[in-house]
Amino acid sequence: MVYRLKTVFGRFSPLRVALRASPVLLFTYSDARNSQARLKEFHPSATLASSADIRFPPCPDFIALTPPFDMPYDQAPGRPGNLTPEQEQRLKELWTIVMRTFGVSPPPSLLESSTITSTTSTTSANGSTAPPSEINTDAPTNGEKSKKKRFGILKRKDKDKDKDREKPKEAAAPKPTRTASTLSSPTIGADDENDKYGQSKQFKEALAEMTPEELRIAFWSMVKADHPDGLLLRFLRARKWDVQKAHVMMVSTMHWRLKEMDVEAIVFKGEGAALAEHDEGFLKQLRLGKSYLHGRDKVGRPICTVRARLHKQGDQTEDALNRYTVYVMETARMCLKEPVDTATVIFDLSQFSLANMDYAPVKFMVKCFEAHYPESLGICVVYKAPWIFQGIWNIIKGWLDPVVASKIHFARTFDDMTQFIDRDVLWKELGGPVEWEYKYLEPVPGEDDLMKDTETRERLLEARAKIVREYEDATWTWIYSTSSEARDARHEVAKRLRQDYVGLDPYLRARTVYDRVNYIQLK
Repeated sequence: MVYRLKTVFGRFSPLRVALRASPVLLFTYSDARNSQARLKEFHPSATLASSADIRFPPCPDFIALTPPFDMPYDQAPGRPGNLTPEQEQRLKELWTIVMRTFGVSPPPSLLESSTITSTTSTTSANGSTAPPSEINTDAPTNGEKSKKKRFGILKRKDKDKDKDREKPKEAAAPKPTRTASTLSSPTIGADDENDKYGQSKQFKEALAEMTPEELRIAFWSMVKADHPDGLLLRFLRARKWDVQKAHVMMVSTMHWRLKEMDVEAIVFKGEGAALAEHDEGFLKQLRLGKSYLHGRDKVGRPICTVRARLHKQGDQTEDALNRYTVYVMETARMCLKEPVDTATVIFDLSQFSLANMDYAPVKFMVKCFEAHYPESLGICVVYKAPWIFQGIWNIIKGWLDPVVASKIHFARTFDDMTQFIDRDVLWKELGGPVEWEYKYLEPVPGEDDLMKDTETRERLLEARAKIVREYEDATWTWIYSTSSEARDARHEVAKRLRQDYVGLDPYLRARTVYDRVNYIQLK
């Protein structure tokens, strides 16, 4: 497998290096921005060596690793089913903190078993180790405050909320066999001097304002058809496998989704509600096709094309534009087909002028990708950028994380575009041969009638809650186990969760134009 090594400044002489790990991976240098820490994403214990097998230290802040844009996804590292032992350990550590934050304890039967060997533990400030059951990671309960009713992906009646999970005595916990210095209370070390989106503050607000059960519901609502591990791994990769930072990022994202953007309401109401409520600012963008989903790139990523020439500042409110952006991103998630877990964005700048430039929505989009939809962007292709865009790009690239910046590519011609998308599937608007153009199909009467069937929805949510509890129990078993059987059994439950969501989806998500043209095909 060949990867592309990239540098922050200038060009290095061509040099081949090998990752001193298993499996062995080969790399070559090329010029692009990135960061040194990215290398550790692919193997936490990696070192570099020359082609002659002479080890040398990498230049700090210069050398980094990014997968090439055409890498097969079944070989992509750091994904479910393709983890190094170190990465799997980090995932176990994050799940331990997350489950404690949600108030979900190991089932008593697990802790009473004498055959289970723990693989996860913590290191306290004085260097002593503690098993997961002793980690002080519980969020404030705030049990007295009222809860906002919403159609979450998970529901549980209060009377049987935890009847199958009585909190075990700490003395019954298995003894750990491994330590991990990164696992500690989420309130420790939450502040980060590089926290440009204020996620440490959001994290603290989430723990203060939301009950553990609200956080749990927000998480499972966010999972949808994804593999739960895949969701946590996004945050781990985004935070260079730092468990503490990944936890802060994930909880702050749940707070953002639930308290700031109310993402589930945007998805639940959809286009039909926008039409009924005369939400013209939202609908105008859909009808114009300011952005649209169509086609797939060379590795199967869904493509979102943004036609910048159709944007005029002031045509819609900032709120409508932000809701539309989130709506498109959530819709794009429904278009992912395993093992593909990222999307391609094309910024079509043909006929672009300064009248189309609006920094606010660009900033919001950057924030979404970096802070709340981590590791969701595969590549971004800026197509046919005019000379006036150079000054704009100099401003925008200053906002970007180096890893995100490394995913930006400029295509000046149709031939440049074919590096990323096969020539035969490109449509005429982008210079290709395919006869296709975006046309918005208005909501069809009755297409969301299943969402009115509250009785069936409640029944399906109750059934899903049982599978979720089964997955949580299987996760605890996997955390405390070293066997492949525990890992495999858990993945089987994850498959059932996905299949369950397919049946539940029409009761929770309003139909979109992409359902009407069969671009979304959940299976």
